[in-house]
Amino acid sequence: MSAPDISVVICVYTEDRWEDILAAVSSVRAQSRPARETLLVVDHNQTLLERLSGEYKEVEEVRVLANAGPRGLSAGRNTGIAASHGEVIAFLDDDAVAERDWLRHFAEGYADPRVMAVGGRTMPIWASGRRPAWFPEEFDWVVGCTYKGLPPGRARVRNVLGGNASFRRTAFAAAGGFATGIGRDGDKRPLGCEETELCIRLSRARPDAILLMDDRAVIHHRVPAPREHFAYFRTRTYAEGLSKALVARSVGSDKGLESERSYTTRVLPAGVARGLRDALLARPGGAGRAGAIVAGVLTAAGGYVLGSVRARRGGATFSVVRIPDGEGDIA
Repeated sequence: MSAPDISVVICVYTEDRWEDILAAVSSVRAQSRPARETLLVVDHNQTLLERLSGEYKEVEEVRVLANAGPRGLSAGRNTGIAASHGEVIAFLDDDAVAERDWLRHFAEGYADPRVMAVGGRTMPIWASGRRPAWFPEEFDWVVGCTYKGLPPGRARVRNVLGGNASFRRTAFAAAGGFATGIGRDGDKRPLGCEETELCIRLSRARPDAILLMDDRAVIHHRVPAPREHFAYFRTRTYAEGLSKALVARSVGSDKGLESERSYTTRVLPAGVARGLRDALLARPGGAGRAGAIVAGVLTAAGGYVLGSVRARRGGATFSVVRIPDGEGDIA
């Protein structure tokens, strides 16, 4: 089977990340296995749309378009999927850069026709130049990165992580697009889990589907200074609990929390034990890491309980859109 054409979608929303956006696009254009196209989807920001359109007006392989749906990351991704032409659609965060062989490793994963999604490893670039001593690797998902506890190498997973992921086009035909109302929608609350909900829905629509994580497909994700502080850690873990409640409402708690149960009963206790051991050995940050893990679990649990109550009362809504069957349906 020949390697599939890959379209890359980068969703953008603010001029504050201008240099990051340019770096993300440059990293895609420098791939050892070229992308068929790069689509920059601008989330309801006319000034940014016009500026990027001018920046890339003479670059044939880069297309700039407006989010055709409601404000938010999910609708932006759906816009990119519908407008793309590749057999596979890859997603890259607007504040990340991909290593040179990123797309090559993604393409290799699709040699098996049963593979419907391939994700990669996301490494943090800390604004301070180094990981905060108190910040546990088990919670790197808080800053959008691969966390301790995921399987190494190329392995089957329940879901890929959205900022460094790819899907066959046929996956969206089978399961629909990203659900709006679950992930980030332009407000200040750092919600997430839209890719988790999609992957579970995909596995139900296609029981034979294989979803892979390949840790050779590496991107480097910028972590701004405010996200290195415990206040953001607490806010993000609480928002994750809210998001997981919506996922459970959509796909059921059995599948919606399947991986999380293993994570909280095996990975996190081991992390607490390492932190306490390091504290006893007078190593920097050990007690802080152990405390952060406990605080993160409790805060996420609180968010989940509140989110579940809101969902039962009908206070939270989301919807799944069907992606147009044709390729490149949005100009």
